[in-house]
Amino acid sequence: MLLRSIAVAALTVMLTVQAQAKPFSEMFPQYADLEPGEARTFLESLDYRQGQIDLPGGFARLDVPEGYYYLGAQDAERVLSEAWGNPPSEPAPLGMILPETDTPFHGDGWAVEITWSEIGYVSDEDADEIDYDGLLAEMQSDAAAENAWRDENGYERIELIGWASPPRYDPVGRRLHWAKELKFGDSEVNTLNYNLRVLGRKGVLVMNFIANIDALPAVEAALPDVLALASFKEGSRYADFDPSVDEVAAVGIGGLIAGKALAKTGLLATLLIFLKKGWILILIALGAVWKFFTGRRA
Repeated sequence: MLLRSIAVAALTVMLTVQAQAKPFSEMFPQYADLEPGEARTFLESLDYRQGQIDLPGGFARLDVPEGYYYLGAQDAERVLSEAWGNPPSEPAPLGMILPETDTPFHGDGWAVEITWSEIGYVSDEDADEIDYDGLLAEMQSDAAAENAWRDENGYERIELIGWASPPRYDPVGRRLHWAKELKFGDSEVNTLNYNLRVLGRKGVLVMNFIANIDALPAVEAALPDVLALASFKEGSRYADFDPSVDEVAAVGIGGLIAGKALAKTGLLATLLIFLKKGWILILIALGAVWKFFTGRRA
C-alpha cells in the first residue's frame, strides 16, 4: 500500500511537471502559419513553461503566471548562443523569462536572463549611503577602459550613457533593481540594460532584462510581475544567514550595481529592432539569422 502511494505521488509530480511545458503551437497559435524551416524547427524544439518551477540547484523557485513563460537552462543557452549569436554564457543561465506575446524570433519587447552568483551574503548596510551619481561616473570610466579589450577581440564598443532608471532597493523583499542606457557601436537606437538582484543567503539571483531603450515603458510595466517571480527556498533565504558558518560577500549594494554591463544585451536589441521594422526574419532560416548577426556581435 505504501509503495502504491509513493508511486501515485511520483506520477502526480511527473504529470505536474509535464503539464507546465507547452508546445510551440499551443503557446503561439498566432504563428500557426509560420513556414517550415530551421526557424520553426528551432522554436518547436523549445519547452515553454508556466506555473511553479524549481530553478537548477534547487535553492530557488519561480512562480510564472499567464502572460509570461520560462525557458529552462538548456533552452536559454541555445537561444542566447545559437539563435542570437552570443558567445557561450559564463555563468551558464538558469533560464529565461519572456512575455507570452513574443517568441525568441518575434516581437519588439524584452527578455530576462536568469543566472546565479554565489558570492556570499551581501550586506545591505550601505544601501542608504550610496552616492549614485558618483557611482555612475565610476562605471562610465570602467566602461571606457573595457572598450580597449572589446576592440582587441572584435566586439562593438559600449558607451554607458547614464541611468535609464536610478537604483532602488527594497529592504523588506531584499530586491535591488536599476537600469542603464547603453550605446553599442554606431547603433542609432540605444540599448536598455535593466538589472534585478534578489539577495539570498549565499549569493544573489541575477535577473537582467535584455531590450532596446524603446522598450523601457513595457519593461517598467512588467517589472512588478518579474520582481515577484523569484523566491528562495527555506534554508537559502536572506534571513537564514548564519554568520558563524556563511561567507560574507566582498561587495555590498553599491558593488552589485557597479558590475560590468552584459555583452549580450546589444544583439537582442538589434534583433528586435530589425524584426520591428520588417518582420522578415519570420521566414528566414536560422542559419541565415546566424550569418546576419555574427557580423555585429555584442
